[in-house]
Amino acid sequence: MSMNKPVSASTPVDTAPYSAQNQNTPRVYVGLTLTFVGLFIFTIGSKPDWFGWDRSAVVGFVQIAVFLVGLALICLGGYISLLTLWHGQERTILADIGTRLVGTGYVIAVFAGLADVFGMGSQSFPKVPYFGPWQATGVLIGQGVIALGFLLFIPFFPARKKN
Repeated sequence: MSMNKPVSASTPVDTAPYSAQNQNTPRVYVGLTLTFVGLFIFTIGSKPDWFGWDRSAVVGFVQIAVFLVGLALICLGGYISLLTLWHGQERTILADIGTRLVGTGYVIAVFAGLADVFGMGSQSFPKVPYFGPWQATGVLIGQGVIALGFLLFIPFFPARKKN
């Protein structure tokens, strides 16, 4: 029968039982889950006929709002996931520009998608909002800016030489 002997005060004790990788794992899961939920909602909004839910010949306000909410969740989930990859290191200027480009791209997509609602589109207010080719082009440009922002936000660390 062995007895636990007291440890002297000068003995080092591991105060960080979890590594940084283990602490970041839940953030990665949350970010990826948000991204995939956003992708599902975006797909519902952009192609409801894939699910048998298309009830109108035109793309209306509700459908535009649904795919913009999905795009917002994709942006949020991607931001959380990529931020986790930095492991607490200081971000570069390019990464900061990337995060701002993600937000700017989303604003471009929202404004282009809801241009008719804001009174800046091809249909004036009394008419039903119409998601036409100009609005679709604006949303695609916004998504391209978002993609560029995410590419700039990816951490590229140089390989360290081992001595």
